[in-house]
Amino acid sequence: MPLIKTTAMFKKAYDGGFAIGAFNVNNMEIVQGITSAAAELNSPVILQCSAGARKYANSRYLVHLVKAALEVNDIPIALHLDHGPDYATCKSCIDDGFTSVMFDGSHYSFQENIEKTREVVEYAHAHNVVVEAELGQLAGVEDDVNVSAEHAHYTKPEEVEEFVSKTGCDSLAIAIGTSHGAFKFKPEQCTRNADGVLVPPELRFDVLAEIEKKIPGFPIVLHGASSVIPKYVKIINDNGGKLDDAIGIPEDQLRKAAKSAVCKINIDSDLRLAMTAGIREHFMAHPEHFDPRQYIAPGRDYIKELVMHKIKTVLGSENSAADIMALVNEY
Repeated sequence: MPLIKTTAMFKKAYDGGFAIGAFNVNNMEIVQGITSAAAELNSPVILQCSAGARKYANSRYLVHLVKAALEVNDIPIALHLDHGPDYATCKSCIDDGFTSVMFDGSHYSFQENIEKTREVVEYAHAHNVVVEAELGQLAGVEDDVNVSAEHAHYTKPEEVEEFVSKTGCDSLAIAIGTSHGAFKFKPEQCTRNADGVLVPPELRFDVLAEIEKKIPGFPIVLHGASSVIPKYVKIINDNGGKLDDAIGIPEDQLRKAAKSAVCKINIDSDLRLAMTAGIREHFMAHPEHFDPRQYIAPGRDYIKELVMHKIKTVLGSENSAADIMALVNEY
């Protein structure tokens, strides 16, 4: 099965009230854990590479790792560039075989964002590749993305129709309160529930609803959507780590978003936490081990566990693979 674009995925997700998981990949074990989980649940999946991942592993290695996953797993897979900083990076990924790219022009003025996004769209569409754009800015730190809280701002619903029309982008990442990284919120921004767990402010579903009205049927993307699952944070801290006040997006809010126009939900920090939990736990139990296969494998197992959990309880994309493949030729 070849790599596919996200178009058929998003069509089915929008109509079916679910979202496709976009999971960041950096090495072989992460690719294996994600795709093994998706295959077991008959779910489509987007594997995405950030600028940091391309620097770490080299884009060609990542492309071939993803293509190897296609030979092993009979599911729809799209290969996506996450947060492409410029035209040259997007073009390089398109030329390397990516089926989807994101150009992040959110830090430019509205008009500059339109112009630069349109340039990427023209090249991508000429090569049968789709483009995700961003309007509004998320706070937080992840790889090369670093936006302070004072510079973050919500997407303005009154701008989305013009932006989508003039750029020709195929999906739109918006800012409604999610944030990059594992430390998305300060404790003083949160409240405590009956169990004493810190709960961050609710996502701006009112902004999302207004955006849906402006561009009906258009696929929306949420970045910075890791939940920072307490289980993995606890394992890390119990085994020598120090992740105090790591707070993520509640999963019930993400499931609510997935039932709306949100067709793609990005998950990166949760993968990092799961792998780190497995490795730290293994080293504490087996300090004599030095073979990477011994200690990376538990991290891979936790990644598979995490992705299966996300597909079942957050994304809702289980058992949609065949329906999506039936649509691929139409898009």
